[in-house]
Amino acid sequence: MSELGLPKRLLHWYTVFVAASVLVLICSGGLVTSHGAGMAVPDWPNSFGYNMFLFPLSRWVGDVFFEHTHRLIASGVGLLTVALCLLTLRVEDRGWVKWLSVVAVVAVIIQGVLGGLRVTEHNAVLGLFHGCLAQGFFCLIATIALVTSRFWYRIETVARQREVRALRFWTITVTGMLFIQLALGASMRHSHTGLSIPDFPTAYGKAFPPLDAASIARINEMRATAQAAPPLTPGLIMLQYIHRGWAVLIVVGLVTVATAILRNRQIPGLVRTAAGFWISLVVAQFLIGAWTIWSNKAADIATSHVFVGALTFMTGVLLSVVFSGMLSSTRREVSATLRKEVARA
Repeated sequence: MSELGLPKRLLHWYTVFVAASVLVLICSGGLVTSHGAGMAVPDWPNSFGYNMFLFPLSRWVGDVFFEHTHRLIASGVGLLTVALCLLTLRVEDRGWVKWLSVVAVVAVIIQGVLGGLRVTEHNAVLGLFHGCLAQGFFCLIATIALVTSRFWYRIETVARQREVRALRFWTITVTGMLFIQLALGASMRHSHTGLSIPDFPTAYGKAFPPLDAASIARINEMRATAQAAPPLTPGLIMLQYIHRGWAVLIVVGLVTVATAILRNRQIPGLVRTAAGFWISLVVAQFLIGAWTIWSNKAADIATSHVFVGALTFMTGVLLSVVFSGMLSSTRREVSATLRKEVARA
């Protein structure tokens, strides 16, 4: 990054640090949901009437520990994001990057309010939006880290633009599929029906889960006896079944697109390496998803599923941004060439 001054190098690495802190926050939220600790601290922004930052350490026990530490990490991420915005406004020359940092501050404020309202309003739907926004916020910070990096400044033009446009289209498509999958997973977590189908790869021992009234009644009776779990409906069972089927489509689509990126030699080596990493992530995510079911939704395994899912989605977003940057670089060079030709004429 020799062509960049020290302030811009510091901005880039600080943004990488903020992105890592957001990933820690997402994992913390995953632990809260996996442990069913979302309502362990019933008030907000206080904690059992105490100022959040003065809550006695002696009471950080059980589920309260997971929920309270999640709030503290979230507060820290909020402050880091505000500092990132101020640093970007001070250091950056590009207006659109400055706007990205402003959007990040707005997003982290909305995220905090959604998390608080989830507690005070006892509304699981708000928890769903809270989880989805967290993934988008993580990708936004990661994007700022990308566009402030040396790699971004060195993106070169490509000879075969049509191929890059096709790769960008399919990368964005798969990334959109990943976001839908994250939303489906968040829906299951916040409705506490992650084990609505308790076996894998079968569904209650069959290729398709039973949805008739008698079968649902038997399933709910067994759940109430064995797990004291909330009752299921055919819709909740189908939610997980769709989640599984969608996962298979994602694996096929992602591997196909990433393989095409790997085979295209005009794509920078670092991007092709990221494509290989993307394949590794989606395979790991699929296996961890199965392990989550086999482990009876053990909290650490379920949280690992959230962690790898966030990285998989983020990688897709960054690859999409890189391809857009390559095409923008091409357009800039074409425009410059045209200007020179007009000047000579």
